[in-house]
Amino acid sequence: MRRQIIAGNWKMHTTRAEAIVLTEAIKQALASYDGEREVVLCPPFTSLSAVADLVGDTAIGVGAQNMHYESAGAFTGEVSPLMLTDIGCEYVILGHSERRQYFGETDVLINKKLQAAFANAIMPILCVGESLAQREAGETLSFIKAQLTAGLTQITAAQVSNMVIAYEPIWAIGTGKTATAAQAEEVCKAIRQTVAALYDTATAEAVRIQYGGSVKGSNAADILSQANIDGALVGGASLKSEDFVAIING
Repeated sequence: MRRQIIAGNWKMHTTRAEAIVLTEAIKQALASYDGEREVVLCPPFTSLSAVADLVGDTAIGVGAQNMHYESAGAFTGEVSPLMLTDIGCEYVILGHSERRQYFGETDVLINKKLQAAFANAIMPILCVGESLAQREAGETLSFIKAQLTAGLTQITAAQVSNMVIAYEPIWAIGTGKTATAAQAEEVCKAIRQTVAALYDTATAEAVRIQYGGSVKGSNAADILSQANIDGALVGGASLKSEDFVAIING
């Protein structure tokens, strides 16, 4: 039985003070939560340490939104895996479409980061997803299969079994548009089938697959009820404690 995972990607939002207020509100709202679903907060780098300290006595996990693949070096402006683990960071989002689109991250680069995450015992959340043009051209499944094949190069079956893959259609991120539950399930099922083809059925059944893209309290229950969807990567709705908690409880 795969345990669903709800991760809040705060992107470039919240000052340190705002992150503390938001974290405290989420922590308080989940004080009596039964922990049926795993919960992860992914604040900006500047707030990671503060958030990690605040949730240290809870079951809430903390993740980074990106990282470099080297442990140290002359990489101005970058953050290493060692820096993340040093402050108690347990997860990292890799290959988000905004990183691919705005910062030119390639499948090859993302694969190097994925390998570094595993080498440093950080659980990666690998993002894949198609553009509106690709969906309209009927290229969704072939494009995502190619992303997965390249992204998982040299990643073992055991590692894949313990990671998270997030399906985030680019056309649904921050647009207010959401893939229907059926559309999301179709792609998440195809992702699982791709993992089975690359590895084996056991690995495919073990890997957790999230959906992301304008997830909110009103549509979360329908999306999370699908057989191949094991959680949500939440953007805007994770910036309001009541909205984020509604998704967790949904």
